[in-house]
Amino acid sequence: MTGKIWLASLVSAAVIGGCATKVSTVSTQGTTDFVDSFPKEGSELPYSVLRGDLIDGKTNQAFEIRNGGYGSAMTAHPSEANQFYALTDRGPNANYKGDYGKGKSFPIASYTPRIGLFEVEADGKVVMVKAILLKHPEGSLISGLPNSSALGGTGETPYHANGKPVLMNDDQPYDKVTNPIKLDDYGLDGEGLVALKDGTFWVSDEYGPHIVHFDSNGVEIGRINAFKDDGRDVFHLPAVFQHRRPNRGMEGLAITPDETTLVGIMQSTMKNPNKAAQKGDITRIVTVDLTNGKTEQYLYRQEKAQNANSEIATLTANKFLVIERDGSFLLGGPKKANPNAQKQVYRIDLTTGTKLSTVALSSSITRDVSHGLMIDGLTLEQYTEKNGWDALAAKDIKPVNKTLVVDMVKEVAYPHDKMEGLWVIDEHHLGVLNDDDFAAWSTKGKLEQKMLDTDTVDSNRLYIIKADLMGN
Repeated sequence: MTGKIWLASLVSAAVIGGCATKVSTVSTQGTTDFVDSFPKEGSELPYSVLRGDLIDGKTNQAFEIRNGGYGSAMTAHPSEANQFYALTDRGPNANYKGDYGKGKSFPIASYTPRIGLFEVEADGKVVMVKAILLKHPEGSLISGLPNSSALGGTGETPYHANGKPVLMNDDQPYDKVTNPIKLDDYGLDGEGLVALKDGTFWVSDEYGPHIVHFDSNGVEIGRINAFKDDGRDVFHLPAVFQHRRPNRGMEGLAITPDETTLVGIMQSTMKNPNKAAQKGDITRIVTVDLTNGKTEQYLYRQEKAQNANSEIATLTANKFLVIERDGSFLLGGPKKANPNAQKQVYRIDLTTGTKLSTVALSSSITRDVSHGLMIDGLTLEQYTEKNGWDALAAKDIKPVNKTLVVDMVKEVAYPHDKMEGLWVIDEHHLGVLNDDDFAAWSTKGKLEQKMLDTDTVDSNRLYIIKADLMGN
């Protein structure tokens, strides 16, 4: 309870200080002249080499794992117009199946997820100002290793690059009791990022999903998730969010201009109540009032099934930008080239969607503690997949309206698979950032360099697009 009182007091102070009167996130401090000279082909973010001794599964040559990785989310610096923050996820990883079951290969298992502060110089060059490593409440570094099943873990076994499991003590043999596989209930697979005026951050992730509050030094000071027994929480998400699809959790996070309400979006359809339900085109948006913990849910309709909503960015108290993309590469990369690759940004308005809490209950419409709103005994995911969106509308349940703002394939021939960062620079300029996966990929469990074409290694690249963001 102390944490809740402290959090509410913090937000109330921000509102009293004048934040409540702000109507958009457009920066009024500093100059945005850098957008005029920014290269159309984008500007690469700097990186360091984490390790260069692994052998590429395709070329049989040594390749680099890079840090890099600052592309899982981005957000504007609250006061410096030419600066932005970018987030890494859990660190370099790849699908792997070993002696202890399906899981992930973590070639740098000790990697600490982090927030980077970057600055765009007058000539368009992007430089790194600093890195903020994320930490436990007592100040030690967290990892990107999976959580236990009690906190949303989906049974991903962490392995080293040599195929051995990551253990509590790697110098000793595995023992289920005395030296088990190492998990981390503070481990984060960060995908959403908010930077507040007081210097603190909120990060949402793909594990819980968890939404974690960090101070300016990266130390955890609060947490929100859907697990009622988690004593770290200041507030809770609805229990339905426990049913996130593995590796497709709360991929985007924003906050209203008055800094009182978090707005998160799930990447894809949840496995609610089972895996068969996760193949649809319905995703959920959740808002969390930081003054009292009250939540609300809205629906978003994707352009095609199993798409990804991988970022949300604030325009006004009700209008937001949302990334919707697929996982293909325009030029091929590790997959076949796809000339129809989808990498788009939409503007949504929450006031146009149905608040799920307001849906009237009846003999056919009920609420389940774990699975949320139900229609004829089906979850919203099941009902929409079976009956379609028109049938849902007949029940007076509608998704938020959306308007296409930017098509990155048409704008810049976007070559990356993962478009995951949005930076609202002003009403007419949008920063877009990709996740380069630390320049690493895997094919059938074998690590390799992540390539965009035969000659180009994927890297974090910032693009700045001119567009009418507000729809004026």
